[in-house]
Amino acid sequence: MNRSNTGANLPALRSHNAALVLDLLRAAGEAGISRLELAERTGLTPQAVSKITARLRDEGTATEAGRRASTGGKPRTVLKLVPSAAHAIGLHLDRDELTAVLVDLAGTLVGARTVPLDLGAEPSCVVEAAAAEAEALTGGRRVLGVGVAMPGPLDHDSGVLHRVTGFPHWNGFPLRDALAERLGRKVFLDKDTNAAALGLALRAGTRAGSFAYLHLGTGLGAGLVLGGALHRGARTGAGEFGHQTILLGGPVCGCGGRGCIEALCLAAVARGDIAAAARFLGVGAANLVGLLDIDEILLGGRTVTADQETFVRGVAAVVEERARRGGAPEVPVRPAAGGPHAVAEGAAQLVLVPVFGRANVAYPQPAHPQP
Repeated sequence: MNRSNTGANLPALRSHNAALVLDLLRAAGEAGISRLELAERTGLTPQAVSKITARLRDEGTATEAGRRASTGGKPRTVLKLVPSAAHAIGLHLDRDELTAVLVDLAGTLVGARTVPLDLGAEPSCVVEAAAAEAEALTGGRRVLGVGVAMPGPLDHDSGVLHRVTGFPHWNGFPLRDALAERLGRKVFLDKDTNAAALGLALRAGTRAGSFAYLHLGTGLGAGLVLGGALHRGARTGAGEFGHQTILLGGPVCGCGGRGCIEALCLAAVARGDIAAAARFLGVGAANLVGLLDIDEILLGGRTVTADQETFVRGVAAVVEERARRGGAPEVPVRPAAGGPHAVAEGAAQLVLVPVFGRANVAYPQPAHPQP
């Protein structure tokens, strides 16, 4: 065995083991969990768990939660996570507004702000606006990083935007690095739909399965969770759901095409025909069900929320009709959980997921501020 290579891997291994312990502490909640249980569930030795928990207690991330009766010997000390020990900021940059949230280590919402935003402004102006909202929420707290969610397409791995629908001037702009340098913090970037889907998958836990989150707000996109894992695709471009053509020669879309579902839905909403918008959305949803054999359709976004019942009923009708024709089981259509801050809270989870070692979601290294 090459001793030097083994030594080089030790810091990463320690970090991974600490993440396993942290995740179990978070899952245990206020009830807490003993060191023996941590060792049994992680596969680590009791000595390794003791060292990790000692470090976590020293830094204030874990604390004692009392004692629990033992089947033999002295009572076991129970440990729990200290959610307020650190926080994450989530930013949702929409086409016309910016929502910023602060969450603690448990993912609980601590603060939120929503202000107008012009995504068509110069990128430097948008970066400054985003930084100002993030700083307004920090308040001297320990912040692990900032997650940013916005319309795509974009490159999640590099943190560089592509031709954002309706705002081509963003093409090639390194938003992640620019914001990291401005804030002096780690920054993660993802599409708004992916961030929301991530948050929904974490809420569902092991029940996440496979679902499509369809977000209709100022635009239309999808976040895909397949087999419990967020699916971005090889080039992180999956989920551009709104730009599938379903009406040749239809209205012009912001992407430059014609007859896209996004253009049809937004045009129907603009003329007050919500039922038609729901049917168009249902066609796309049924296509996804047929292509990916998913378990559930979840609907969200400002436009859906404004008339949730009509959208759920209309989309479900189209999906059910397609299932009957094909002899397939019905796929439920439901409103997404999470409320008005779902995308921003999902963006904050971009920061927290690596901290807790959630192996089913792969993330590249975040952008670090320039020295």
